Amino acid sequence: MMTIVMQQSVSKSQFKAQVLQYLREVEKKKQPLVITHEGKPVVKVTPYTEDPQTLLKSLRGSITKYEDPTEPVGVEDWEALK
Repeated sequence: MMTIVMQQSVSKSQFKAQVLQYLREVEKKKQPLVITHEGKPVVKVTPYTEDPQTLLKSLRGSITKYEDPTEPVGVEDWEALK
């Protein structure tokens, strides 16, 4: 049995050779793993979360509500050329 020490990142070739072990570690430790190619990050494997609210927290307060969406927006910010 081989033991894999979990890192924050791993090369694609290392990941490919031991993909199941790395996926088990991500699941077990609940920490993301970044897969690199030539030292640059290309993919991030993150543990699945059942709580959709945690994914939506970053969107809270970021949506603009318009009372009349067909009306022009920002008209007062433009200067008319004469």
